[in-house]
Amino acid sequence: MNAPVLRVVDLHKRFGALHVVRGVNLEVQRGEVIVVVGPSGSGKSSFLRCLNRLEEPSHGTIHLGDTEVTSASADLPKIRRRMGMVFQHLNLFPHMTAVQNVMEGPRTVLSIRTAAARTLALEMLARVHLTDKVNARTWQLSGGQQQRVAIARALAMEPEVMLFDEVTSALDPELVGEVLTVMKQLADDGMTMIVVTHEMAFARRVAHRVLMFDQGVVIEQGSPDQIFEAPAHERTRRFLRRLAWEEQST
Repeated sequence: MNAPVLRVVDLHKRFGALHVVRGVNLEVQRGEVIVVVGPSGSGKSSFLRCLNRLEEPSHGTIHLGDTEVTSASADLPKIRRRMGMVFQHLNLFPHMTAVQNVMEGPRTVLSIRTAAARTLALEMLARVHLTDKVNARTWQLSGGQQQRVAIARALAMEPEVMLFDEVTSALDPELVGEVLTVMKQLADDGMTMIVVTHEMAFARRVAHRVLMFDQGVVIEQGSPDQIFEAPAHERTRRFLRRLAWEEQST
């Protein structure tokens, strides 16, 4: 097996007395899609945000290729370019058009000339199926379209790994599918992805591995078939039963 693109060893995160991530280990191969599931408050988002040090790990090491992310001398802006992240809550510039939002990072961070940055931005917007919205401002876009602009913006930095933190949870149900379709296409194209989500159908279709978090610990992991059809841990079984009940109740 090739060397992992991302390696996490004994990762811990504390907020004062609250120990939210407790000794997580993970190796991610290039092109692999990892889906992280678990109840609210189980440490999933804190774990994800530690990977590019948006949250500072309390203990443990993280390597992105040959680069130690957790080193005191780590170049965090460079690391965050290599590890793109899309959040539940968007941070698009409301006064800019879609294409201007996507251009901004390549132009200001990567020092790409404006014309080349625009060409790249148009390519990324086409990749997320927004060629008809390139000149629309944020307020003219639906929530799903705004989320796809955010994905295009992250892709424009040409990351090695993409992190997705509950990117569909704030969307109206009818808009979720268009975002998940784009994410599936990225996976099909070979993008390395770590996805925190409650969308179990997406996890079944796209994940190579599913990690079940509970109280800051990965209590089990395996293929989608293993986790969803024959979970080993009673906590996983209860979590999946509750999700199934909620889906039937809506």
